Amino acid sequence: MSTESTPRTIRPLYWSVRRELWENRSIYIAPLGAAVVGLLAFFFSLAILPQSMRAPAAGTPHQHDHMTLVMPYGHVTILLVVTAIIVGAFYCLDALHGERRDRSILFWKSLPVSDLTTILSKASIPLVILPLLVLATTFIEQLIMLLLSSIVLLFSGIGVAALWAQVPLFEMALVLLYCLVVTALWHAPIYAWLLLVSAWARRTAFLWALLPPLAVCVFERIAFHTGHFASLLGYRFIGVFTEAIRRPVDPHFVRLADLTPGQFLSAPGLWIGLVFAVLFLAAAARLRRDHGPI
Repeated sequence: MSTESTPRTIRPLYWSVRRELWENRSIYIAPLGAAVVGLLAFFFSLAILPQSMRAPAAGTPHQHDHMTLVMPYGHVTILLVVTAIIVGAFYCLDALHGERRDRSILFWKSLPVSDLTTILSKASIPLVILPLLVLATTFIEQLIMLLLSSIVLLFSGIGVAALWAQVPLFEMALVLLYCLVVTALWHAPIYAWLLLVSAWARRTAFLWALLPPLAVCVFERIAFHTGHFASLLGYRFIGVFTEAIRRPVDPHFVRLADLTPGQFLSAPGLWIGLVFAVLFLAAAARLRRDHGPI
């Protein structure tokens, strides 16, 4: 009984996620475009790589040499992560509002897929699909960057052992996986709030998502001369970096030793945020069930 019911539960969710990928090509086009831009920029920087590798012999400090080597890999990672966050935010704002605007919600509601399953499939895009896409794209791009660097050094008569020793590709991938997981969990209430607004707003969903928090901040500042709510919002956006990562020695390279999963999992802000995420998603499912086309 349970063996047969489990596939029946998972299959609608799987095809709902596939539907989101079919209908929203920006989910994968934008990160791939950002990866291409980063790779092109790195290609031009290869001109100074042989000089950077010869610099230690001339007395340049090793720390500066290491930063020069790993900095492009960190910049590419940041570019892809920021792109995914922006894509995820705009996707959530349009995910439910768009189907009501073009009246396709009438067709999708006629299918044997629950509103909760639809909401979960849409929430999985910024929380699961985009992080996985960023992880795979970043690893492949960094591998290509490392191979290109090796080719340039070999043609310049320089060994590549030092390069591969100072650019730990697999350690960077593990750190990125950790960062993507904790960022998705930390930002879950933000994406859930955007989905809730998308399910409720009849127009200008972006303004409805932005104005209520902004109004609360302004009201608190004028009425009480405090900024606690603004600080709370700032903590929700960037607090993950203080809770999940210890301040690294090299700002361009986070090592496995800099990760603090225990501190992150014990942070009250994580669990409070997840509770709000569940409430927002449940409310979005209820609104989708009750609301029709715009």
